Amino acid sequence: MSIKHKIILKYIKDLSVEIPDAESLIVARDRISQYGLNLDISSKPLKNKMIEVFTKLTYADKEKSKRKAHFEMIYSTLVQIEEESPNKQQIKKFILCDLQEDIYPEIQEAFIQILKKSGFPEINISGKIDFLKLYQKTQN
Repeated sequence: MSIKHKIILKYIKDLSVEIPDAESLIVARDRISQYGLNLDISSKPLKNKMIEVFTKLTYADKEKSKRKAHFEMIYSTLVQIEEESPNKQQIKKFILCDLQEDIYPEIQEAFIQILKKSGFPEINISGKIDFLKLYQKTQN
């Protein structure tokens, strides 16, 4: 069961697109299938039962290559908890699983559009992330 909450705002907090030069773009286009997506989720408690949740996406070449591109986006979601006293475990599951299932499609779409506008018009990051499974891994 998810915690009763209200999303106050969502925005791209930080964005980094690093393509050193045209040759790097050409090489990166050829190697884009070797790139991997990493996801990192963190949060910061605020006043008035609010939490700022940071969903960080990094898309980078898995191998060390001099000619490469690097993409990173931190998406911030400000949430107000509307329940009286959820315990820490409920909050953790909410941040890592329930909230992500709600906001991730929008985050992924924004990230893909940035990649496309950065010189990778054919890019397609597909696949659904199983946030419940990721959350359960943190419990073991």
